[in-house]
Amino acid sequence: MRFALVAAVSASLIGCGNTYRPVVTAINPVGPGAQPTKYAVAISTTGASTPGLVTFVDFSGDTVLITATIGVDPYYLALSSDGTTGYTLNRDTTVNSFDISTSLLSTNVNQTTLLSGANPVSILPLSTHTYAVEPGRSAVADLTGVPPKLNQEFGPVANGTYMVGINGAPRVYALGADSSGNGQAYTIETATNTFEPTPIAIGKNPVYGVMTADAKRVFVMNKGDGTVSVINAQTNLLDTIPGTGNTYIPVGTNPVWADFAPTRNELVVANAGNGTTPGTVSIISIPLCSATALPTNPNCDPNNPVDSTQFGTVLATVPVGINPVMVAVLQDGTRAYVANAGDPSLPCAATAVPGVSTTCSVSVINLTSNTVTATIPSLPDTGTTGSTCATATTKTVCGHPAWIAATTGTPAGKVYVTSLDSSNMSIIRTDVDAIDTTIPLQGKGVSVRVTAP
Repeated sequence: MRFALVAAVSASLIGCGNTYRPVVTAINPVGPGAQPTKYAVAISTTGASTPGLVTFVDFSGDTVLITATIGVDPYYLALSSDGTTGYTLNRDTTVNSFDISTSLLSTNVNQTTLLSGANPVSILPLSTHTYAVEPGRSAVADLTGVPPKLNQEFGPVANGTYMVGINGAPRVYALGADSSGNGQAYTIETATNTFEPTPIAIGKNPVYGVMTADAKRVFVMNKGDGTVSVINAQTNLLDTIPGTGNTYIPVGTNPVWADFAPTRNELVVANAGNGTTPGTVSIISIPLCSATALPTNPNCDPNNPVDSTQFGTVLATVPVGINPVMVAVLQDGTRAYVANAGDPSLPCAATAVPGVSTTCSVSVINLTSNTVTATIPSLPDTGTTGSTCATATTKTVCGHPAWIAATTGTPAGKVYVTSLDSSNMSIIRTDVDAIDTTIPLQGKGVSVRVTAP
């Protein structure tokens, strides 16, 4: 019996061994790389006494992913440096914070209340502290925790207008002005969270500022005297522009906004002009002395580089539309997009009409030739249905452009435009520099930011 059993098992094994069983290995098709996951985050207002809305739009698909209610009549939006958290300032003196997540619900929006009369105008979220400029209290609010709550106030900061800085910077700045309009930049040391009460004197009526990605220079737009003040954030002193002896760079009339073209070492400044004639854009060279830029310069210090010899040179002044209010630069350094609000008291029109503004538009500037290569017109928005801008033969921007944000991508980047008199957000494709689609916001568009440049 034992031998019979062994023989049977051996026969069965031989039979199995003689049977070929192929193995199938799936090969996934290889296609183009997926677009990065990023969003346009827009806020809109539904009225002076009703909750506003925040809307997330998918970059690759131009679809609305989520809409949630936020505080009453929001008017300012900021994102954390990593694009994961949004912050809004609202007319009821509240501050909202929320996760940039497609699962966001209105109940997940956090809210804190500032002190009475604060009237904040700008908010700067950093890793451990969030600062808000409060002209109503001549102070800067310091908020801490998650969600952020008021910790203390710094001051005095008279007539505060803006908070300048980036995450990881050794110091950030609150901009303000004295009763005569003389600009002042107040320093907050981020490592110790301490306030320096003696300000740095800057130009007239500062309204906006930007800090370089290396946190070494701050550029302040002085609307009152048509200049850009430069602060060396390493020494905490005003910079002297090479070859001029000045601590400022002269630009156009009423500079109001700026953005960097980092691959070109340039600062692009929007000058609003007088509101009735075309404004301009100033393109400024801002390279620093470095081991790669000027390797033979004995003054090069990697920790505190000096300005290169061409630093502060205005390379070009480019005419754009009437009343440019904002500029956004593609971070590959190819183009800048300028929101021309036109005359806010007149409706927009694509062609000349008596008594009607014809200059509501977006100007596209080629940063290699420093010329306007396209002008995208704007038409009125009469509502979410039957909107003139949405039904025009050639798609246009909706309403008077008030806010613009740009992001790169392959094969095309996107430029997002919101208008305070339109409930539609316009999206421009950067491969053709034309309107691709519009997104309904369910409220008048206030601001839009992108989670990645």
